[in-house]
Amino acid sequence: MVCNIIDKIRLLFRKDKESYLCFYRMLGFYPRNIEIYQQALLHRSSSIKEKGRLLNNERLEFLGDAILDAIVADIVYKHFEGKREGFLTNTRSKIVQRETLNRVAVEIGLNKLIKYATKQSSHNSYMCGNAFEALIGAIYLDRGYRVCKKFMEERIIDRYLNLEKISRKEVNFKSKLIEWSQKNKFEIEFNLLDQSVDADQNPTFETQITVENIPAGSGKGYSKKESQQEAARETLSKIKSDPQFIDAIFAAKAEREQAQEAKTEADGMPQQEETVREELLESKKTAEKYDDVERIISEAEEAAFLEESGKASKENKKEKV
Repeated sequence: MVCNIIDKIRLLFRKDKESYLCFYRMLGFYPRNIEIYQQALLHRSSSIKEKGRLLNNERLEFLGDAILDAIVADIVYKHFEGKREGFLTNTRSKIVQRETLNRVAVEIGLNKLIKYATKQSSHNSYMCGNAFEALIGAIYLDRGYRVCKKFMEERIIDRYLNLEKISRKEVNFKSKLIEWSQKNKFEIEFNLLDQSVDADQNPTFETQITVENIPAGSGKGYSKKESQQEAARETLSKIKSDPQFIDAIFAAKAEREQAQEAKTEADGMPQQEETVREELLESKKTAEKYDDVERIISEAEEAAFLEESGKASKENKKEKV
């Protein structure tokens, strides 16, 4: 409170009062080194040269990313007492992910202050979320960890983020849908329907998901992944709330499984016939082999008998002489 009063007095003697007031309305305090905050809003597409090197918000983004992770981990750890590591890690990830930071940046008006080239799309590059991280880096360098944490708690989480709701929110809809399909043995496909550009020449994608060849959810986005996530989210919503869709995919699944069973049986019959033929042939060969052995033994015995008879006849003739 005292610091803000002192900074407000100093503001009377500054030339760029409007910039200071703009940051004050966003942050809840006056910047001491306003240049570092201005750098946080400078996208690389609008880099400026200073002392022989390009100046933009990328280094501040790197710093802010690490500081934000630590602050959110601190807040989540204290808010969810007794929760296990996996739960805490998941919740932190949901808060610091680009989609959440993009939304927060727009909520606080940061998107209107970012300086970037006209052709650069915030949708495509997550520019707003990156700038928010750079802003955290600037606050940390200007005011330190304690003020950073206070800003996140009072100006961001208390106003725009519900920790309880976020902790229960499913974020990776595609992964969740694939897990559901594998568990319930449904066949799903992600089909890219369209790839085009918007009015600002940014690439856009449209994906449709089919479950057992039945159209489910569809989604659009500025990347394939984004369109797939949106399509998966819509599909999961349909699975939960559309009884007719559920009946249709279960019927299609049953029909597919019956067809597969019939094909398996049809493929198995020739194989069974071939096996029987092979067994009969083998039996015949064995019988023939057995007959051959019997014949050979019989012939050998007969030869031996004739030989013995011949010897006996000779012996008799000698005795008579």
